[in-house]
Amino acid sequence: MMEFTWKVFSQTGNIDTYLLFKELQKDTNDIPGNQDEELAEVDFPIS
Repeated sequence: MMEFTWKVFSQTGNIDTYLLFKELQKDTNDIPGNQDEELAEVDFPIS
């Protein structure tokens, strides 16, 4: 969903689409244990 939103924004320059993208990005980062965080821990283990 984020990729689609970014693509629409990059093609149209619509600020509302950009704000939607940022909101989706924030929501994704707020989810505990999301896949990106888990992958980051595998690549860079916390010592």
